[in-house]
Amino acid sequence: MLKSRKVYLDYAAGVRANPSSIHVLGLKAKNELQNARREIANVFGARPDEIIFTSGGTESNNLAISGIIWSIFEKYIFSSNKKLLYFTRYSKQSILKIARQFFLPHIITTNIEHPSVLETCKMLKRRGLIELSIVSVESNGIIDPKKIKKEIKENTVLISVMYANNEIGTVQPIKEIAKEVRYYRKIKPKNIFGEFLFPLFHTDAIQAINYLDLNVEKLGVDLLSLSSSKIEGVGRIGMLYKKKSVLIAPMFGGGDQEMGLRPGTENLIEILKFSKALKLIEKGKIKEIKRFKNLQNYFLKKLKNFKFDFIINGDLENRLPNNINITFPNIPSELLVLELSAKGIMVSSKSTCKSLHKDGSYVIEAIHFAKALFLSNNENNTFTKINPKIGGVRFSFGKKTSKADIDYTIKILSEILQKLKKWYN
Repeated sequence: MLKSRKVYLDYAAGVRANPSSIHVLGLKAKNELQNARREIANVFGARPDEIIFTSGGTESNNLAISGIIWSIFEKYIFSSNKKLLYFTRYSKQSILKIARQFFLPHIITTNIEHPSVLETCKMLKRRGLIELSIVSVESNGIIDPKKIKKEIKENTVLISVMYANNEIGTVQPIKEIAKEVRYYRKIKPKNIFGEFLFPLFHTDAIQAINYLDLNVEKLGVDLLSLSSSKIEGVGRIGMLYKKKSVLIAPMFGGGDQEMGLRPGTENLIEILKFSKALKLIEKGKIKEIKRFKNLQNYFLKKLKNFKFDFIINGDLENRLPNNINITFPNIPSELLVLELSAKGIMVSSKSTCKSLHKDGSYVIEAIHFAKALFLSNNENNTFTKINPKIGGVRFSFGKKTSKADIDYTIKILSEILQKLKKWYN
C-alpha cells in the first residue's frame, strides 16, 4: 500500500474539523495543516507562508496570472491618485503617448503553454485587461530565452513559461530565462507602474513534479504552480508558490483562508497526502529518473527497427524521462488512441483539457510550423507541414511500466499501423 494512501486511511476516520475553528479539534486540524505546509515549503526551499493550497493546477495557474493582473489594477489603475503619481516623472507632452502605449499590464508567454495558462492570458486580453505577447518555441519544442528578453518592455509585469510541456515533455530553460528577467530588473529597476519587482516570472511546474529540481531559489522564479494529480496514488490538490514580496489579489470572495488569497475550507486530507507524497518523491527521485530514462532509451531503441514512418516530437535530450511523443504521418492520432486503448494501452493525443475539441494539438502544430519555417529560411527545402489534425501520440511511463510492457506496445502498435496504412496512405 502506498504510504500516501495510508495517510488517507489514518486521517479519513479522524479528521473532520475545520482548520479555521477555534475548538480543540479545529486547533488540531490547523496544526496538521501548518505542519504539512511547512514540510511542503522545505521541498521547495521556500517559507511556509509562501505556499498557497488550491483545488488543482488549473486554479493555481489562474490565481498566479489573474491574481497579478487584478492586484495591479487595484493598486495602480483603479486609484486615480496612483495613476497620477506614476505619470509625474514624464513631461506633459509625453503623458498621453505613454498612457496609450503602456497603460495596460503586459504579459509574455509561449505558444505551447497548458490551456490553463494560454487561455487565461487570451481571456484577459479579450476583456481588454492586458497586452499579450505569445512567443513561438523552436522546432525542438524549446523556447529561446533571447526571444523572451526581446519581448520585455516597460509595462511588462509577468512572464509565464512552463517548466516541462504536458504533451511533448520538453524541458524549458527556466534558469536561463530567470537570469534574463533579473538582468532586466537590474538595468531598469522601475517600470511604468513604479515597482522594482516587475517583470515577475511564473512557471507551471505541474509536469515536472516527479523528475526535476523544484527549488525555487535555484530556479529563480517568483511564482510556481503544482498539482498532485501527476503523482500516482495521490488525489487532487493544487499548490501555488508565491514569493513573499509578490502581491496578488484573490479571484474569489468568501473567506480569509490561505493568506486571504483562496477562500474556502482547506482540503486537509488531500493536503496531508500531498505532503507525504512530495517527501517520498524527493527521496527516491534520482533512482526513479534513472529507471525512467532506461525505459525511454529502450523504447527509442525499439523504434529504430520500426518499419513505419514516424516523427519524434520535441528535443530528445531536454525532455522528461517518462515521455515520448510520436507523430505517424497521415494517421489520425485520436484514432490511434482508441485503437491502442482497445488493446489495454492507454496513451493520449493532446492535453486532456482540450480532448473534447475537434481541432488537433496546437503544441504539435507549433513545433511543425517552426520546423517548416526553419527549413524554408535556411535550406531552401520544401517541407510539407504535418496536418495539425494528425497530431501526435504521447506514450508515458509509470511506476509499474516494464520493458515487457514496451515490447507489447511496439507489437500492438505495429499491428494497428499495418491495418490502418491501407486506409490512410
